[in-house]
Order: sequence, then structure tokens, then C-alpha cells
Amino acid sequence: MKQAELHPRADKLIVLQVDLGSQQRQIVAGLRGHYQPQELVGRQIVVLTNLPPRNMRGVESNGMLLAAVSDDQSSVVVLTPERACQPGWRVS
Repeated sequence: MKQAELHPRADKLIVLQVDLGSQQRQIVAGLRGHYQPQELVGRQIVVLTNLPPRNMRGVESNGMLLAAVSDDQSSVVVLTPERACQPGWRVS
């Protein structure tokens, strides 16, 4: 992940700039309260990119990150690859 910042108009959202190898994407995720933006920068994450763009409180999101969420939604863990891989590798 290249960059992460708090969403300017939402209490639960973080705006992420993600490197997909051949392109950069902006993804908005409901991680606020579980992660600080600086904790996410530099991490490799698993994302879905075959979704239509979605406007989230005035900011366009072009994908979705994958995370594990506890039943009561009190814990969220962003999924990361077991080993380092090249940006843009496909999930299969």
C-alpha cells in the first residue's frame, strides 16, 4: 500500500492508494477504529478489483480489500499474503 489517510467526511473510513503493478487504485475501506493509516502504508494486502466504482461519502472507491471480521464486528484483520509477492499478482 502506497498511501493511507482518514476519510475527510466519514468516521469509519480510510482512503487507500494501492499499487497493483500496472496501475494504481484508490480503495475506501471501513478500517478506521481498527487501524491507523500509518499502520497500513507499506503492507501488501489482498484486493478485489473486478467491482464497479462506488462513491463512499463523496470519495470514489475502485476495489475492495479483503479482511477477516469477528462475529460481533469488534475485530477486523486485513488479509495479507503469507510471503512477499509482486504487486498485481492475481488471487486464485
